Amino acid sequence: MNKGELVDAIADKASVTKKQADAVLSAALETIVEAVSSEQKVTLVGFGSFESRQRKAREGRNPKTGDKMKIPATKVPAFSAGKLFKEKVAK
Repeated sequence: MNKGELVDAIADKASVTKKQADAVLSAALETIVEAVSSEQKVTLVGFGSFESRQRKAREGRNPKTGDKMKIPATKVPAFSAGKLFKEKVAK
């Protein structure tokens, strides 16, 4: 499912126009991205949590040449599914 299909599904379930559903979805996603990028954790009970995690520096290899290279430390976004979400998928 892509964003357009998700907007269509939200519009149908919420009985709103596609334009309104797109605006709400875009605002929600933008708010989550802003919060996580400012190192806040966003928890949606039953769905899951979005957070920023620190990835340590490590050594890797260039796949073309096989040469060793250093991969610097970085922050990455992470998602942890909630209990209800996990149970629904596991059915």
